[in-house]
Amino acid sequence: MLHSSLDGYIVLRMPKALPPELLEHVAERFRVLGDATRLGIIRTLLDDGEQNVGQLVDRLGTSQANVSKHLRILHDARIVTRRTEGTSAYYAVTDPSLMPVCAIVCDRLREQVADDARTFAV
Repeated sequence: MLHSSLDGYIVLRMPKALPPELLEHVAERFRVLGDATRLGIIRTLLDDGEQNVGQLVDRLGTSQANVSKHLRILHDARIVTRRTEGTSAYYAVTDPSLMPVCAIVCDRLREQVADDARTFAV
């Protein structure tokens, strides 16, 4: 159910009480998203579409083992899908909620940084 609009974003009313099992799933989703490397992978996949591990390694400047570890976590959380083609695995974001969530959080952080800069400007 729509609640209000916040700087162009639609804000949905959260249910008054979520069962503890659901809260645990929500917390787990935020734990999965709470890593800079995983966020970099998600951002790259959202920006560039499907990528294989080598492409992600090149884009992120980290090791193959590190990218593979984080892709496994994202895949296990059903945030990305994996498609094999020959000896390569290709990954893509499958959770459509990530684009608006990332936009809201990133936009809000940009606003906060700009506000802080104005506050501390001499």
